[in-house]
Amino acid sequence: MTNPELVIKSHLEADTTVAKVYVIIGAVAAGLAVVLGAFAAHGLKAVLSPSELITFEIGVRYQMYHGIALLCLPGLAAMLSAKWANRVARCFVIGCVLFSGSLYVLATTGIKWFGPITPLGGVFFIVGWILLIVALVKGKN
Repeated sequence: MTNPELVIKSHLEADTTVAKVYVIIGAVAAGLAVVLGAFAAHGLKAVLSPSELITFEIGVRYQMYHGIALLCLPGLAAMLSAKWANRVARCFVIGCVLFSGSLYVLATTGIKWFGPITPLGGVFFIVGWILLIVALVKGKN
């Protein structure tokens, strides 16, 4: 018979495989996405053009998606190694900074040279999802 304390301890240890900093960043990213979305809807609506507002909102949307994904990674700890989970998390964080960040700056300042940075952030998002698939296929060991 399995000792319930060992099962619980093992499960709790498995949940900590994603570096805590990535989970914190996920919570900050998701919370900040709510704040930025509200700011865009109420504060920037009168300032930005409709296309600039759409650009800003796309940044908010992808930041929220990947903030939530970062929060969910520990829930997959039993299925993938910490090394792979942290690689995925790193890609999602870099993707948020480059993709969403460049869209925010592009929409609010009109500085066009931020435009080419956006696809690079998108590549990090895509690589992160591919790494997650590879990690799930490879499994924990």
